[in-house]
Amino acid sequence: MNLPKLETPKYQLTVPSTQKEVNFRPFLVKEEKILLIAQESGQESSYIKAMSDIVESCTFGEIKMNDLTSFDLEFIFLKLRAKSVGEDTEIGVKCPKCEEENTIKVNLDDISPTESEPLPSKIKLTDKIGIVPQYIKIDSLIKIADIEDQGDILTQTISATIESIYDESNVYPISEASDEDVKEFIESLNREQLEKIETIADTIPKIEKTVSFKCKKCAAENEETIRGIDSFFE
Repeated sequence: MNLPKLETPKYQLTVPSTQKEVNFRPFLVKEEKILLIAQESGQESSYIKAMSDIVESCTFGEIKMNDLTSFDLEFIFLKLRAKSVGEDTEIGVKCPKCEEENTIKVNLDDISPTESEPLPSKIKLTDKIGIVPQYIKIDSLIKIADIEDQGDILTQTISATIESIYDESNVYPISEASDEDVKEFIESLNREQLEKIETIADTIPKIEKTVSFKCKKCAAENEETIRGIDSFFE
C-alpha cells in the first residue's frame, strides 16, 4: 500500500558570508530525531555536526558543511527553527540589578548577523611573510570542539583562521601543509604577530539581539544583548 506523500513548503534565505540565495524547507521529524540524539550525547562536536547535517539536508544539498562559517550555520539554523517550530521563542534573561530571571519573547526572524569590518585580504607578519585569513569553517569548528588541551585549542583555532601563508616568491595553502609544519609555524609567532591574527575574531559577524524589558521583581528598566544560538533555544 502506497501512503500519500506530504508536501513541504519551500522558503528562501541569503547565506551571510556569500550573499548566495538558497532554498530551504522546515525540519521534519527525522531531523528533530538527529538533533535530539546529538543533544543527549552531551558532546559539543556532535551537536555542531547535527546542526550542519540538518542545514545541508533542509537546503536540498545546496549548502555543504565545508562551505559554512560559524555565523552562517547559526543564522541558517535560526531560520530553519523559525519556519519549523515558530518565529516566536521565549528565553530567560536575568535582571542585572536583582538577578531575577525574566521571560522575554523574541522573534527569530528579526535576528541577523551583526555588521562588522570586512575580513582583510592579507595580514602582514614581517616584511616578507604574511597570511591570507579566513573565517573558521564548520569542519574546523567540529575538530576544535573535541580538543581538551588549551594549548592545542589555541593552535588549531589559529590554524583554522589561516587560508594560506605567503612569502616573496610563493603562496602555501594551509590545507596542503602537514600538521607538524603548521604547528611549527604557529609556535614561531611572537606576541605581536599572534595578536594580528587574533584580530580576525573581532571581524566575525555575531548572532545577537538587544532586548528591552522591565524586571517583574524590582521593576527596573533593562536593556540586555543576547548572544549565541544557544541563548535563543532555552
